[in-house]
Amino acid sequence: MGMQGSVQAALVADRDADWWRGAVIYQIYPRSFQDTTGSGIGDLAGVTQRLPYIAGLGVDAIWLSPFFASPMKDMGYDVSDYCDVDPVFGTLADFDALVAQAHACGLKVIIDQVLSHTSDQHPWFIESRNDAGGDRADWYVWADARSDGTPPTNWQSVFGGAAWTWNARRKQYYLHNFLPSQPDLNLHNSAVQDALLGAVRFWLERGVDGFRLDTVNFYFHDQQLRDNPPVAAGAGNEVPDMNPYGYQDHIYDKTRPENIGFLKRFRALLDQYPCTTSVGEVGDGARSLRTMAEYTSGGDRLHMCYSFDMLGPAFSPAHFRGCIAAFNAASDEFSDGASWPCWAFSNHDVMRHVSRWADRCDDPGQLAKLAGSVLMSLPGSICLYQGEELGLTEAELAFDDLTDPYGITFWPEFKGRDGCRTPMVWEREAPHGGFSTATKSWLPVVGPHRDQAVDVQSGDPASVLEHYRAFLKLRRTHPALVKGAIEFLDSPDDGLAFIRGDGTERILCLFNLGRHDIAFHVPNGLRATPLPIESFTAQMTDNTVTLRGHHACLATLT
Repeated sequence: MGMQGSVQAALVADRDADWWRGAVIYQIYPRSFQDTTGSGIGDLAGVTQRLPYIAGLGVDAIWLSPFFASPMKDMGYDVSDYCDVDPVFGTLADFDALVAQAHACGLKVIIDQVLSHTSDQHPWFIESRNDAGGDRADWYVWADARSDGTPPTNWQSVFGGAAWTWNARRKQYYLHNFLPSQPDLNLHNSAVQDALLGAVRFWLERGVDGFRLDTVNFYFHDQQLRDNPPVAAGAGNEVPDMNPYGYQDHIYDKTRPENIGFLKRFRALLDQYPCTTSVGEVGDGARSLRTMAEYTSGGDRLHMCYSFDMLGPAFSPAHFRGCIAAFNAASDEFSDGASWPCWAFSNHDVMRHVSRWADRCDDPGQLAKLAGSVLMSLPGSICLYQGEELGLTEAELAFDDLTDPYGITFWPEFKGRDGCRTPMVWEREAPHGGFSTATKSWLPVVGPHRDQAVDVQSGDPASVLEHYRAFLKLRRTHPALVKGAIEFLDSPDDGLAFIRGDGTERILCLFNLGRHDIAFHVPNGLRATPLPIESFTAQMTDNTVTLRGHHACLATLT
């Protein structure tokens, strides 16, 4: 362990090693957060500048989407150097300053790690492509064509088309689960694992507190190169329905059993650095919740995982209850209930939830408050995506504005991910909403977002921003909402009801996800004392709580 890592270990040795359980993690998309250079692209110095705002929300940690050296074909998820900052975002010195300031603000720092694939401009791939007999010849997944010249399997790319691209120099195909410029690493090779873990250690030595692992169940492929079967009718899927990727049951190109061994190696490395954590992104269709539980079981794999189950169109008590129940059942199967989830409603890959669920409520602001309250009351850890606390909607963009290759490929049936990645709005009247002084920003600030800027909402008790601040404060002051267990209660249609308890207190959580008034019954023999939440109103009689449409009530039970 290097000097900086040793100092970090000494500093954190007496802190809560389980700080991540129930933590609130604020995701930052650096390209869109704050530009300090006038380039039109956000940077690390901009994140540092805005850390007091983030700390003021009351979150526990920040998650930085990739800022590594990259040709940016997939906005940084195509890494060409795992151990350097891309000049568009700044320098390693800027990163070190960010970490130091975040820690001074009481915030942990979690960074993305893209370990399943690299850029085709990474030196490892260039060497592998150019020398079929060299030391890195099998660092990527190369395979011969079938006898008729077609790709070795029927596997599809998430971004459209075959998952194999022909290379004339090697006279072989290489695997890419995403863009052709994102070749998949061959983690069946232990030298590849060693190199990746070396990159992880590099950032641990710089003082990071954890990692978000991109596409964590994509690390291994079937070495027999068997074709995927068709997906079963009605099976869940996390890709748009016009994408042929969703036609297959992906049992051979991801979520392979060998992944567990690598996750154990990864966790063993993190365990050398006290109080660090990991959260994995699981995209596994109908199996996602079970995979989440398996990957976080046993105390020797990942600390927590999230999936796309709550990042889709479903907004109902049955759906939320079903997700949690399914995860808990799988957790009991794998680790006697010890697995740990991380829930999110929005992130950089999906439509913002206020737009995704707009048909459920005519008032976007009230929907934002209600949805945020549900999320912040769930058991497990949670991720908030930048601008979610402002109630931002999906930005409507023209085709000429798009940068996302996913959206460009499937336009107009699927508009891609740029609509959730537009710049953060800080000041209503400033150019680009206070994000940048450039003539043009990398994505535009849309007009409706200006009215939701931070300077408009700050100090207004009726705003979405102040609701998030107040609810996060409420969550911090009630341990049952952070690490407590959950007990679901019977409730009327459109009602979601449960109790969070940690042995010292019990919190009754009631949500009306519909438009009409509904009445909930307080469990027999218990007295409910409402907690103050300014955004919501509730009528209480002896053992009944009546909620208006899209309102909520939290109460202590005695």
